[in-house]
Amino acid sequence: MPIATVNPANGETLKTFDPLGAEEIERRVAAADSTFRTYRTTGFDERARLLNRAADLLEQDAPEIARTMTTEMGKPVAAARAEALKCAKSMRWYAEHAGELLADERPSDADAEDSGAARVSVHYRPLGVVLAVMPWNFPLWQVVRFAAPALMAGNVGLLKHASNVPQTALYLEDLFRRAGFPAGCFQTLLVGSGAVGAILRDPRVAAATLTGSEPAGRSVAAIAADEVKKTVLELGGSDPYVVMPSADVERAAKTAVTARAQNNGQSCIAAKRFIVHEDVYDAFAARFTAGMRDLTVGDPLDESTDIGPLASEQGRADLEELVHDALSGGATALCGGQRPKGHEQGWFYAPTVLAGITESMRIHREETFGPVATLYRVAGLDEAVELANDTPFGLSSNVWTRDEEDMRRFVRDLEAGGVFFNGMTASHPALPFGGVKRSGYGRELSAHGIREFCNITTVWYGAEPGNGS
Repeated sequence: MPIATVNPANGETLKTFDPLGAEEIERRVAAADSTFRTYRTTGFDERARLLNRAADLLEQDAPEIARTMTTEMGKPVAAARAEALKCAKSMRWYAEHAGELLADERPSDADAEDSGAARVSVHYRPLGVVLAVMPWNFPLWQVVRFAAPALMAGNVGLLKHASNVPQTALYLEDLFRRAGFPAGCFQTLLVGSGAVGAILRDPRVAAATLTGSEPAGRSVAAIAADEVKKTVLELGGSDPYVVMPSADVERAAKTAVTARAQNNGQSCIAAKRFIVHEDVYDAFAARFTAGMRDLTVGDPLDESTDIGPLASEQGRADLEELVHDALSGGATALCGGQRPKGHEQGWFYAPTVLAGITESMRIHREETFGPVATLYRVAGLDEAVELANDTPFGLSSNVWTRDEEDMRRFVRDLEAGGVFFNGMTASHPALPFGGVKRSGYGRELSAHGIREFCNITTVWYGAEPGNGS
């Protein structure tokens, strides 16, 4: 895949970039390794000063970088601005909290004595150079939610971004440079996917994090395992959105539209499978379908647009195949199911709701990356749980109910990294984010995320220093 900005609203190639050669990759890896040796010794106050400065700059740049993101991957420009501001907020959160999250810990005196020590402490030390392989769908947020905690922990980063968002990738390197981070602290590598293996195998690279497709995750995980290096993977999702009889159906349906259509439907944590109890199915289906049908499809740089184009022509073709397979197998399109009229240029697809899904259809098992929702009718809680778990993925989940017993059952039984009641899944720097099953492993964000790329070190003292023992 070429490294280029191709406007998905019209298919026009705006800018192309030559991939880095072996000599330049070596120079950048060497710079990262050298910088880590000194940056790791900086204190939290200095790191926080730099990260807060980056947040200030990002807020100032938000209108411009939002247009760049929209031009590169098609998200509505209002959502792109919100993404930039969310990144700045998260930078500030980690700047404020990293010191306490990574503070040295002291086991109890009783446990220290029982271990035979005069005293014991646990320290969180940075691992080193972390390679980040990131996707295009949230081209700022996916990177910042790795970079902010990693830099605050004392690590340095190498970014291999998706090949269709090169200008956003270069902006991120420039942002951290302008903020005053030492040269080599955060660098963008404009390389194709074929270069990732050699970079990851380099002994100066300590670990890797990847957000992306399952095949990409398998490849990176296999290489890292062969090299015995730490990885964090956030892969696909086919999140259930369950509506039970006690739910506020009107609110559930309105929120469902946003949960499915966010980012043009191209989000791992977007609700994709809508599992509705038969007692409220008809009311929910009518409201949800009307809401999806009413979304405005159009130029993503227009402030009134709800749904822009999909990021690539291949992405739209993949989505069309899933919908065609379902319709051929007997599913019904309550709305959409085709390319929208009046948008012949670009890679647009109409907001779609499919009903009558069966297990034989590909869309029942595979992730839909676009504004297509599947609607299911269930008779009770047990059937809802079984259907929600009937997926190879387990990223997050949404449940609408006011019944406390329902809530206890869903928390206990849903196979997912998150359960969001009476709202839609969202990421926040204070909350751990990640999945189970084929959605990956490890966690981003919160204390869990910042500690993923730390050497958790036990320090044991047999006697107090200086007492002659």
